Amino acid sequence: MKNEELKNRDLDVLWHPCTQMKDHERLPLIPIKKAHGVYLEDFEGNRYIDAISSWWVNMFGHTNSYINEKIKEQLDTLEHVILAGFTHEQVVRLSERLVKLTPKGLDKCFYSDNGSSAVEVALKMSYHAHLNSGEKKPLFVSLTNSYHGETIGALSVGDVELYKETYEPLLMQTIQTPVPKDMTQESAIIAAEAFEALCKERSSEISAIIVEPLIQGAGYMHMYHPHFLVLVREICSRYNVHLIADEVMVGFGRTGELFACEKAGISPDFLVLSKGLTGGYLPLSVVLTSNEIYMKFYCDYSEYKAFLHSHSYTGNALACAAANATLDIFENEDIIEKNRDKAVFMAQELEKFKMLSNVLEVRQTGMVCAIELKGYSPEERIGLKVYQYGLNHGVLLRPLGHIVYFMPPYIITEDEMKKMIDTAYEAIGKL
Repeated sequence: MKNEELKNRDLDVLWHPCTQMKDHERLPLIPIKKAHGVYLEDFEGNRYIDAISSWWVNMFGHTNSYINEKIKEQLDTLEHVILAGFTHEQVVRLSERLVKLTPKGLDKCFYSDNGSSAVEVALKMSYHAHLNSGEKKPLFVSLTNSYHGETIGALSVGDVELYKETYEPLLMQTIQTPVPKDMTQESAIIAAEAFEALCKERSSEISAIIVEPLIQGAGYMHMYHPHFLVLVREICSRYNVHLIADEVMVGFGRTGELFACEKAGISPDFLVLSKGLTGGYLPLSVVLTSNEIYMKFYCDYSEYKAFLHSHSYTGNALACAAANATLDIFENEDIIEKNRDKAVFMAQELEKFKMLSNVLEVRQTGMVCAIELKGYSPEERIGLKVYQYGLNHGVLLRPLGHIVYFMPPYIITEDEMKKMIDTAYEAIGKL
């Protein structure tokens, strides 16, 4: 009864994200009463494996006892303080750890509230750094098929057709360069050559290129070879163009390394992190950059080169406590190696999808797996059918159109992975 009551109350007052609300005339909302580990549970006792980490944020399961404890400890001492002119231990400790953990040369942390906002920070910081060096470089380059968030600047550097068409009059001018078409090294080289050709022609105008390293999340989980990042890093250095690595989704172990850039052995000029940063508990994001870029803003007040950006909840103490607890787990439990073992198990289980006639391709990078379906029109909404089948069988799958994917919390067991994958297999087989 509580399920029905909450559904009705919700529809009276709430407008949900990425949702056509009319769908809920026939697709019931699911009120969640509690969650633990990889499971979400509604008010009727139905449980669902969270196969998508609640939009890619959850790392170590819901209501993780260690993260809970650290947030509760922080709650009794300091919940939040303005970060302009003040500081606190949690944000200092978190920053020290991130500087140590991330690729070499990322020396300073600038905090924001979410991934889209952090992308905006990186764009503005790149443009302003060039400006403080006497160069006006107003253009940004991104990859085709890219997604970087839904605030205006983040939408501008993305390449989602629906968003571009709808909001085009509001967006700033950007340029797209081809993403590698597949996961081969040859495709990486071809795409990098296209970017270099663009730089030869317009590098004096280009402030930065922003990329999602290895996996384009909302871009249907498109994946490419790490060699592309190696080549792009070299090109950026030659043409005085900044490299922004948007690791909002892939950061913190999703790809088999703590950060995706590590697979290519490169350091970007800006590294954007969010989602898994707090283990999926609280909104927090950070942009890491170099001392060299930091010093371009360091001046007497009369010169007025200071970076002009702020958020009320920047460096929130509770969120930083959750982030520090998340890093503790990485540090103490050898998570990356465990993830690699789980990725091998997932790869073995994915083999059976290749035998299905309606499967075009199976892709995997680390703990992120995608099954691309073929032979369906958008009007058929096959993703919605898979989603409904999953819920009916105790698994939260939320396909991206014709792409069924898995991105579970790292604590998932082999039995739970098997149930998750088998449920998707059955759903696809019944289409």
